[in-house]
Amino acid sequence: MTTAVARHTPTRAGSGSLTGTGTLVRFMLRRDRFRLPAWVAGMGLFVVYVGVALPEVAPTEEALATTVPIFNQPVGRMFTGPGLGLDAPTYERFFAAGYVLYLFLVAALMSIMLVARHTRAEEQSGRAELVRANVVGRHAGLTATLVVSLVANVAAAVVVAGLALANGFATTGSLLVGAATGLVGMTFAGVTAVTAQLSEYSRSAAGLAGAVLGVAFVLRALGDMVRVGGSALSWVSPLGWAGQTGPYVLDRWWPLLLLVGLLALTVALAFWLQSRRDLGAGLLAARPGRAEARPWLGTPLGLAARLQRSSGLAWGVAIVALGIVDGLFTQALVDSAADLPDLLREMFGGETMRDGYLTFLAVLVGYVTSAYVVFAVQTLRTEEARGRAEAVLATPTSRTAWAGSHLAVVAAWAVLIMVAAGLLTGLAAAAVTGDGALVGATLLAHLNLIPAVLVVVGLCALLFGWAPVLLAPVAWALVGVMVLVGNFGTLLDLPRWLVDLSPLSHPAQVPVEDLDVAPLVVLLVLAAVGVALGILGLGRRQVLGRS
Repeated sequence: MTTAVARHTPTRAGSGSLTGTGTLVRFMLRRDRFRLPAWVAGMGLFVVYVGVALPEVAPTEEALATTVPIFNQPVGRMFTGPGLGLDAPTYERFFAAGYVLYLFLVAALMSIMLVARHTRAEEQSGRAELVRANVVGRHAGLTATLVVSLVANVAAAVVVAGLALANGFATTGSLLVGAATGLVGMTFAGVTAVTAQLSEYSRSAAGLAGAVLGVAFVLRALGDMVRVGGSALSWVSPLGWAGQTGPYVLDRWWPLLLLVGLLALTVALAFWLQSRRDLGAGLLAARPGRAEARPWLGTPLGLAARLQRSSGLAWGVAIVALGIVDGLFTQALVDSAADLPDLLREMFGGETMRDGYLTFLAVLVGYVTSAYVVFAVQTLRTEEARGRAEAVLATPTSRTAWAGSHLAVVAAWAVLIMVAAGLLTGLAAAAVTGDGALVGATLLAHLNLIPAVLVVVGLCALLFGWAPVLLAPVAWALVGVMVLVGNFGTLLDLPRWLVDLSPLSHPAQVPVEDLDVAPLVVLLVLAAVGVALGILGLGRRQVLGRS
């Protein structure tokens, strides 16, 4: 007698591919209730600052015209955009031509980090598998992430447009700036949704999307350098499409349709790729490792160097490239010095315009290198939170050796970045001015700020040792204070106590001023004390626990 057995697949109500999307949207918004408003508020504050600062720097629009040569020459257009409307500059046109590109970049970075965090990072940590074990559809997580990205970018668009209107800028152009900002952000959310399907690791997914953003920036920069208004190459880049809308000049809406089309294409591709891979897997095969590890990886310092290598290289290359291009502005600034508004001349050193500009470049590199330090030290927190630190500390490795190795590597990368940026920025400045002495002066200006950057290492170590939960917010707040004080201290007449909070405000302003060793020694001592106290605190708290 034969028994027939029918196969039966159990079904659950609401088990479609998008089931649970609404719940996940609410959950993601809850998780990002502080992070996303901070991004949007930052963009809004930038618009407010530009609206306040431009009339202070140039009290009349006729005075504003004296700054146009800095932005309208090829190197200036590389960093600002096609230069539309600068033949008859107004405050709103100057805002669009000189600053709106950076709103696009911030929106893109916000979206890249958001999508990578809620997609690939969740799979990498195993949390996505737990969520999918419930009544949650296959595509619910990606859909919810894109919905949250849409919410964040719509908020950014509304805030940017609203504050541009509050500055007294024209309605059509302001709405266009807001819409372009939101659509650039959403476009790179779609790009990251694709890269999240390719790699098994969140850092790689964000890195691939960041590389796309970098290529888009370079293509736009090269296209805009060719001539005022851009060239055919400008239209190859999503950033170029947004710039070609020409807010307050051309007020063209149709280039935004290109962004909408690319967004639709990337989103469709992301869902198609997700349906063809396993949860947790990437479509790009992971590179096989060596059969045997190199001997130096068996030491705490070697392991720390390996873990910090990628971020150090990425940040270092970007910072040095920024310094080189800024160095190429030196002659243009000197040529236009006599016609610049008084406040701008004072910001760059008054009569010693060239030396003041070199000082400014060193401080600018100091900001970004300090940001790298904060980012890199958070690797310690990540290693601890994911349990890898516990595995390392289960060996004969002490907490001091583990944390100290990471801090030493981060400090070494910070010093290397400052030295390389100082040397190559000086070479760029010397190349355009024909003055070889600028190489040594610029290098010394950067070396002078290394102790201040190391103070940031000490603060991060102190926070990680005693209050790791506060590491990210407090350390990033310090970087924000450094930027605020350095760029806007004179303009806003900030109180002295706030200025003193920035480590970069204490060294002498080399090469405008002579080198002063005393504050550098004090800063080095503070950095060393911060590291020592931080390691002491780490020894007194529970690893993987909260302080």
